[in-house]
Amino acid sequence: MKYPPIYYADYLDLDKLLNSQHLKSVEYGKPAHDEMLFIIVHQAYELWFKQIIFELNSVIDMFDDDKVDERNIGTAISRLNRITEIQRILIDQLRVLETMTPLDFLDFRDFLVPASGFQSVQFRTIENKLGLRTDMRVTFGTKNYHELVSDEHQKELISSEKTTSLLEIVNRWLERTPFLSVEGFNFKEQYGKAVTEMLDWEREVIESNPEFTDEKREKQFVAHEGMRESFAPIFDEAKYNKLVEEGHKKFSYRATLAALFINLYRDEPILHMPYRFLTLLVDIDENFTSWRYKHALMVHRMIGAKIGTGGSSGHGYLLKTAEKHKVFRDLFDMTTFMIPRSSLPVLPENLKRELGFYYTYNKGAEK
Repeated sequence: MKYPPIYYADYLDLDKLLNSQHLKSVEYGKPAHDEMLFIIVHQAYELWFKQIIFELNSVIDMFDDDKVDERNIGTAISRLNRITEIQRILIDQLRVLETMTPLDFLDFRDFLVPASGFQSVQFRTIENKLGLRTDMRVTFGTKNYHELVSDEHQKELISSEKTTSLLEIVNRWLERTPFLSVEGFNFKEQYGKAVTEMLDWEREVIESNPEFTDEKREKQFVAHEGMRESFAPIFDEAKYNKLVEEGHKKFSYRATLAALFINLYRDEPILHMPYRFLTLLVDIDENFTSWRYKHALMVHRMIGAKIGTGGSSGHGYLLKTAEKHKVFRDLFDMTTFMIPRSSLPVLPENLKRELGFYYTYNKGAEK
């Protein structure tokens, strides 16, 4: 053997792992059967959180440079996809926890105060690494989110706030997209013409529709003007930057244009991998939103309107985080600016070659 033999239990450190479940109900002489399940489920969560942090760190390291090796995009996609699969396990684990009834939980709940999942340093670290800023967080009473953990853990969380987040590196990566303005093609201008034509045609349809009453036609006009206004920030950088200043947008103007270009022209070979990468960011955000929402429902089912063990408003607080703690909201909003493939500006041949596979185009030229 090239390496010395190793025993399964030693490799996994099972003695330590399997002896890390210390039931408070037993310690206080009031054994509660379901406390074992409660501990194991949450320990499993923390192990998966560790793996998510491991994957996030690797992706951030790949992209945290002035130039990204394009070969790394495929690796990053596989690791982000792994995170989404872990998230599905996290969501499914709630079903296991829900085999515990509210009365089963009450048998040991009072022993846990003031401990709470809110104090999960690893989960808060994940949020920070994704790009959730302190000013984006739902407030926990009058306290900062990291004031509810130990001094040592506070330092860890504050340190994680200062490190480069996935949101920041994706923004910088998008800003470097080279295809927005090339000889014979300006994406913003061509896309603007296509949007104007689409909106003008839709207004004509409203005007000429014989089925509409005057009242209904007027409502359609109001809705149509609202749609036209929703496109305005894409064509007016000053308007867009105002949204950034007000905290409604996180990506820069150029990064948003690049993300839109990638989404609209995703069928071009070179853009397919970046499109998958951006889609996985949305998936991760959506999965955490689903997990928070299902967690909120479970907490409501378990404790009703009671205050949580950590002092929060219980399910009400969790419901707020499900909506507000989306990091990549700008990518969710991207569908606002989608137009049909049939309306997309035609790319010039020189740009098509840049976005295609060199071998494919050369074979075509030979024919």
